[in-house]
Amino acid sequence: MEDLRLFCMVVRKQSFAASALEMGVSKALISKRIAVLESMLQARLLHRTTRKVSVTESGHIVYQWAQRILEDAEHMAEAISSSKIVPRGLLRVCTSSGFGRNHVSRAVSAMAQHYPELEFQLELLDRPVDLVREGFDLDIRIGAVHEESLITKLIARNARVLCASSSYLEQWGTPARLADLAQHKCIVIRERDQEFGRWKLEGSNGAETVRISGPLSANNGEIAHRWAIDGHGIILRSMWDVGPSLKRGELSRVLPEYQQDANVWAVYPSRLSTSAKVRVCVQFLEEWLANNV
Repeated sequence: MEDLRLFCMVVRKQSFAASALEMGVSKALISKRIAVLESMLQARLLHRTTRKVSVTESGHIVYQWAQRILEDAEHMAEAISSSKIVPRGLLRVCTSSGFGRNHVSRAVSAMAQHYPELEFQLELLDRPVDLVREGFDLDIRIGAVHEESLITKLIARNARVLCASSSYLEQWGTPARLADLAQHKCIVIRERDQEFGRWKLEGSNGAETVRISGPLSANNGEIAHRWAIDGHGIILRSMWDVGPSLKRGELSRVLPEYQQDANVWAVYPSRLSTSAKVRVCVQFLEEWLANNV
């Protein structure tokens, strides 16, 4: 079982060295255990080069089965122990960097105190994530979820709004309608589900789209938020992020009749729908966000 778990780690990391660092063992031990697994299965599971490790066709089959076997073993342990009440084991969670640093990390801290038998591995990723291939148990996403094969649960209401600093609005004026944004300096963000250079918002006339541009762009929303406060342009950013700046007067709403849905979702593979640790984590996050965001 441990060799299967180690093999899954190597497939996800595509590196013996990175896997060894993650698991706190030597690279030589990783190589030895993979060799033992290949000998037992009488199949080559990995292509090894000096730069990276890639999975063979047989290795891909073993990887799919290994994930299933490891999950079934965990569910078996839950069925015959107190895990249904007291969840335990490793929970791999991912989310976007800004929301992760400001909220999910704090929720995980509180959860770790509440459920001492759980181990957490939190990764902040501002890119699309393949939960099954990358071995994550849970993804906390902001915005729409498009994969039909995943289970989704709404855990917090949220919206993106248009904002700018008073210094910017004094210098460049305040847009009166959505189309005016095309003539303004907009700070463009590319995070996960956000389309680069085009904003789609909901207003009194339904959904409207405007193409935007500006001299500054980033793939990190917190950087864009800081630039907006500094007067560089208009941003479209979640209320969870800009709410405090609006209250302090560092930013002001622009075209307040428009917003973009950006609800917070818990997303996980269907095979984990009965997992006690995923279930309690989702419930805890929903309650924590309701009281802290």
